Amino acid sequence: MGHPAVAPRRLPTVLLGGLLPVAGWFILRPFLDPVPPLPGLYTSFGFSILAFLAVLYLVPAVKSNFVKANLYGKDLLKIYDDLIPESQGVVCAAVYILTLVCFIPFAFSDAFVSTKTKPEGISINEFPLYRLSVYLSSILSILIAAILGFLDDVFDIRWRHKLPIPIIASIPLLMVYFAERGNTNVVVPLPLRFMLGSLVNLGPLYYVYISLLSTFSTNGINILAGINASEVGQALIIALSVIVNDLLYLPFPIDFRIPVHLLGSQMEVEVGGVWSAGMSYGSRELVERHLFSLYFMMPLVAVCLGFIYHNWYPARAFPGDTLCYFTGMTFAVVGIQAHYSKTLLLFFLPQVFNFLLSCPQLFGLVPCPRHRIPRFDRDTNLLHPSKAKFITPPSGLTTFVIRVFSALGLVKMTTDPKTGSILEVTNLTILNFFLVRLGPMTEKRLVQVLMCSQFAGSILAFVVRYGLASIVYDGDRR
Repeated sequence: MGHPAVAPRRLPTVLLGGLLPVAGWFILRPFLDPVPPLPGLYTSFGFSILAFLAVLYLVPAVKSNFVKANLYGKDLLKIYDDLIPESQGVVCAAVYILTLVCFIPFAFSDAFVSTKTKPEGISINEFPLYRLSVYLSSILSILIAAILGFLDDVFDIRWRHKLPIPIIASIPLLMVYFAERGNTNVVVPLPLRFMLGSLVNLGPLYYVYISLLSTFSTNGINILAGINASEVGQALIIALSVIVNDLLYLPFPIDFRIPVHLLGSQMEVEVGGVWSAGMSYGSRELVERHLFSLYFMMPLVAVCLGFIYHNWYPARAFPGDTLCYFTGMTFAVVGIQAHYSKTLLLFFLPQVFNFLLSCPQLFGLVPCPRHRIPRFDRDTNLLHPSKAKFITPPSGLTTFVIRVFSALGLVKMTTDPKTGSILEVTNLTILNFFLVRLGPMTEKRLVQVLMCSQFAGSILAFVVRYGLASIVYDGDRR
C-alpha cells in the first residue's frame, strides 16, 4: 500500500478577483486619452495577467482528465506513489498560443490608428505585412513545437528521433526569414578583421545556424530535467533575463509637471524627457524588434509563473516534454527575429555547460541510462549522484575523458583496485555535478541551487554582453 501524497495546494480566490480588474485596465488603457507611449506593452501585460490566471486555475481543473487518459506518472524522488498528471505543458502551450493569437490586433494597432487621420482608410501597402508574416510564422513554429512535444509525451519518442523535431518546427520561421531576405551577415571580432574584414556573409550556413539554435534551445532545457520545477524554473529565469535585455533598448517618452512651489513659488513648469533604461534611443527597427520580443516573452513569463506554482516541490503536476519544446522554440523565435541570437546563447550558459558535460553519454562513450536523475535515499530523503556502470571495460578514449572530468572535479568514478579499470562513474549532468561538489541534499534544495546557477548565469551573460564584449567588438554594445 502506497504512502499518501501531500494535499493539493489551495488557490486563493482573492487572487482572481483582484487581478482580473488590473488585467482589464491594462488592456483598455491604450484606448484612453492620452494614449500612452508604446501602447502595445500595456495590452500585452494585461493579456499576460490573464494567461497567468488561466494556467494557475486550469492545471488543477484538468488533472482528472489527464489521469483518465493515462497521462500520469509517479514521482521517482518521493516516498509516496500517487498518480501525478503529466504533459501539463500542453495546458501552458495552449494558453500561451491563444494569448498570442488574441493579441494580434493590438500588436499592429498603430496601423489601425492611422485610419483616423486618413479619410480613405488604410491601404494594403501601408499595413506592415512583413511584421505580420514574422509574427504569424513565429506562432506557427511554436504551435508545431508544442504539437510535436505532446506527441513525444504520448508516444515516448527515442532521443535520436527527437533531434529533428525542432528543425521541423523552425521551417516556417526559416521560410519567412528567407522570403524577406533576412540578414545573413555576422560581425567579425576585432582580432580577426585583418583577415576577414568587418562583416562576413554566411549565406546558407546562417540558416543551418538558425536550425541548430532552435535545436539547442529546445533540447538544452529538455536534458536538464528530472526534479520538480527544473524545466519551468529554467524557462522562467531565461525569459525574465530576455525581458530585462529588451527593456534596455526601449525609449519611454514622458511628460510631467514639476510644482515649483516646493521651491518657494506657486508656478508649475512642464518638462519633457526621455527615459531609456540607461541607454539612448535606438533606431525604429531596433525598437520594433525588441517590442516583438517583449510581446512573446511577457506571456511566457506569465504561464511559467502560473505553472511553477503547481510544479514546485512537492510537484502536483509534471510538465512533460511539451513545455520544453514550446518554451525552447519561443526563445529561438525571439533570438532569431529580434537579431540577438548570440546574446540569447549567453542566457543559456548553464544549459551549454550541461550539454558539454553530457556529451560523452549523449554520443555513446559512456553508458546512458534512460533516467539520469539523482539517486533518492528513502531513509534520509536526500538525493545522491546517480551512476552509470560499465558492463565491459571502457575504451581508451572513454577512460581519458572520464579521468579528465574526474581531475576537474566534475564527476566521481570507481575503479577496479586490481586492474585500475573504471567500473562506474556518476551520470554526466549538472544536477549530479552539484551533488558531487556540494554533497547530498534534498530535492527542494537542489532545485534552489539550480535556479541560483541559472540566475548567476544571466548576471554573467549581462557582464559579458555589455562589458567584456568591448574587448573583441567595437561600437555601441547594443
